[in-house]
Amino acid sequence: MLVARRRPSGRYGAEVLYVCQRHHARALHHDLRLEIDGVLVSWAVPKGPSPDPSVRRLAIRTDDHDMAHATYEGAYVRDGGAPGSVIVWDTGTYEHRTRRDGAPVPAPVALADGHLVVDLDGRRLTGPYALTRTGVVAGNEQWILVKMRGRGVEVEADPAAELLTSVLSGLTNAELERRAQAR
Repeated sequence: MLVARRRPSGRYGAEVLYVCQRHHARALHHDLRLEIDGVLVSWAVPKGPSPDPSVRRLAIRTDDHDMAHATYEGAYVRDGGAPGSVIVWDTGTYEHRTRRDGAPVPAPVALADGHLVVDLDGRRLTGPYALTRTGVVAGNEQWILVKMRGRGVEVEADPAAELLTSVLSGLTNAELERRAQAR
């Protein structure tokens, strides 16, 4: 069972839970989830996160999830009977690092202001990333996720496309779906 070290998640520099799930729904995407104030604040990242600072990835803000969702893996039947699944693609902790005019900004304030800087310490993703809100399209907040220079930089790497297994179960989405269909 994954357990986060519990410290107030709005405090600058506090280590709290981070999870990235690979989600096979209508379209394959990754769900980036950051623990802020006791919930998993979430973004759908259609092409998955990149460790290359030259690559900017769209991140669409989605509903917050409860903390129990951090370890969820499962298969289900989508509308129309097609299989769908979720695996935990990466997990770990992160430190909130947003600053304004040299001063720390609490995570809930940074989220409301539309700019977060986090330092990930996951099994697959490490180092600083920035999330910046760019606008709203069809009622959905659009953000950009970008790797910042520093620890964990991998130029021209695409782990979201290359690493397909869960860090918890070792299964791929397809394997999870096949197991569910065999039942």
